[in-house]
Order: sequence, then C-alpha cells, then structure tokens
Amino acid sequence: MIGFNTAIQSTFLRMNSKEFIDSGILELYVMGIATTRQADEVEKMLVESDEIRSAANDIQKTLETYAQAHAIAPASTIKPFLLATIDYSERIKNGEEPSFPPVINETSKIIDYTQWINRNDMILPDNFKDFHAKIIGYTPKIVTAIVWIRNMAPHEVHDDEFEKFLILEGTCDITIGDKVHKMASGDSLSIPLHIDHFVTVTSDIPCKVILQRIAA
Repeated sequence: MIGFNTAIQSTFLRMNSKEFIDSGILELYVMGIATTRQADEVEKMLVESDEIRSAANDIQKTLETYAQAHAIAPASTIKPFLLATIDYSERIKNGEEPSFPPVINETSKIIDYTQWINRNDMILPDNFKDFHAKIIGYTPKIVTAIVWIRNMAPHEVHDDEFEKFLILEGTCDITIGDKVHKMASGDSLSIPLHIDHFVTVTSDIPCKVILQRIAA
C-alpha cells in the first residue's frame, strides 16, 4: 500500500496543471475523501498554482450548488414537535402532574378531552404560523398532543407508530393513499402503517385536533 501511494504521489508530481485538474484528485480533496498523501499534494499545488486553486474553488461552488438544489427540507412539523417536547419537559420539571388522556377510537368524543382542552395554557401563541403543538400526555408508548394546523400537514409515512386524529375545531381533508377522508368537529380517524398520508385544512380557521402517536 505504501508503494502504491508513493507511485501516485510521483505521478502527480509529473503532471502539468491541466493533467492535475483532470485527474479527479481535486474532487476527492474538496469532498474530503482524498488520502492524506493526496491531500498533502493538493495543498502543495494550491499554493503553487493559481490555475489549480481556481479549479478547486469552481469545484467547491459546483458541489455546493448541487447540494442546495437537491437538499431535502425537514418536515414542517419537526420543529414544532421538538419545541412541544421541550415545553412538556419543562412543565413536568416545574411540578405539573403527568396525565394520561384516553386512547382515541371510533367512539371517542370531544368531551373525553375537556380537562385538557379547557386548560388556560392550551392556546395558540400570537406568532402562530403554520403548525403548533402542545403535548398533554406522554408515556414511552403513547404521545398525545393538541395540534393546530393552519393550511396543511405534509406527507408522512409511519412505519413504527400509529397516528390517530380527533377533530376539535375546523375542518380538513386527511388523504391516506388515494382515499380522501373529509373530517369535521367530532370526527376521528386512525392512520395505518406504511401508507403515505397528509392533511389539508378546508376551513377558514385553523384545524384544531387531538393527535396521538402510538408505538406499533
């Protein structure tokens, strides 16, 4: 292996600038996957050659442009749920007693969740934009939250947890696969595993729901 790397280094030393640029070593260097010997040689050439330095900068810009064009934005629900988890942890730390809302099923009614819905702290903040959540119950198996959705909740597929909805206020369409479920206050729905689904709000007001995620 040492002999092979030495041969590579010797080959690079005999290259002119164009051959060095065309060799592919600059791409390896910019991506951070060049060997130590290759990186040392590139850094030496970057100091000595304006042409090679310019080529390396061009490669860097090209890779950055590609990464930005193909970046996958995180779901818009991730940050609100992270903040809701932090909020719930702080509430428990400050003395709130854990509670255990009932599991949503086909007979669930809004009145079943009155004690949580009517709490003074279960309200929308003034800076609400698209999605807001307040956790009202947590166990290692079940998370229950009150959620407000202004326009939509993005496409999701759950492989390890069931998702259940009970609509409190407003209306929405919940699309599961190719089937659209038109939901209004008092309606409940369970999302099966492994099927793409999303929510589209159809009312003028945000759709307010009890949302449960239950480990499969």
